[in-house]
Amino acid sequence: MARPTVIVLHDNEEWLPPFQRAFEAEGVALEPWHLGERAIDLDGVAPEAVVWSRLSASAHTRGVPHAFDTASAILSWAEAQGRRVVNGSRVASLEVSKVRQHALLRAAGLDAPRTIAATSDAALAAAARQIGSPFITKHNRGGKGLGVRRFDSPEELDAALAAGELERPIDGIALVQELLVARDASITRAEFVGGRFRYAVRVDTSQGFELCPADACRVPGQDDAEPAPLFSLRPEITAAHPLVRELEALLAREGVEIAGVEFLETVDGRTVPYDINTNTNYSPDVEAELGDRGAAAAVARFLGDLARDRSARRAA
Repeated sequence: MARPTVIVLHDNEEWLPPFQRAFEAEGVALEPWHLGERAIDLDGVAPEAVVWSRLSASAHTRGVPHAFDTASAILSWAEAQGRRVVNGSRVASLEVSKVRQHALLRAAGLDAPRTIAATSDAALAAAARQIGSPFITKHNRGGKGLGVRRFDSPEELDAALAAGELERPIDGIALVQELLVARDASITRAEFVGGRFRYAVRVDTSQGFELCPADACRVPGQDDAEPAPLFSLRPEITAAHPLVRELEALLAREGVEIAGVEFLETVDGRTVPYDINTNTNYSPDVEAELGDRGAAAAVARFLGDLARDRSARRAA
């Protein structure tokens, strides 16, 4: 019987080593397909493998501007031939659109941040006056804090626009979002594998403001604060947590099988999910603490089981 194989679509080989080690331990081959270096024979037969998409919304910042289009093409080709695809073409469009993520969170009845999408400077300036101050801007196709910046008034945004200081979003859609104040300078990221909750991690944002851990959001004076671990487990958040249960249901409806969902607990008692990341990477420190209970090992087991099942059915 051929070795069970998982093809991983990606745009950054530096993110793969933890998964390569986990798959090797599972006895499953992990075959990387870089999204900037593919030729797809549309009349050919798709490989007999599980296809796993790790498309990243920020691929264009690493020299792969058409990663979404390439991933969508490969996923559609594989899906049409009946291959088992994890985080398929429908999920790819979710990864690259905070607008779509926001719509799904709202449709699920969750308390997503007040957000306005704008497609021009004039619309952005108008949105700032509508949303209330202070506020942040960010890119619709984001990742790693792209376009995130705090403004304390619409006039401050006007000045930045006039000076050409705002980075332009690659898809032409910028967001204006209410500024939420976290109760303890942190966000929480809930990790899901196989559609099921694995663990939650506290992410320290004391070097940034509330929804933004990016360097661009650093608040003066915060560098003097006592440093906290950047990532730490939150064992009190379990699969029984109300938000976790709602997120599992949402991910199931949308066919999202591997994801990290970020949420913020505010000083006024709100619990606000704001980002669904289907290209999740895991903290090495947290993963080391968890050992074989970690998310990378869970990903390898989940995908490995799918690949082994496919190989067994082919052999039969």
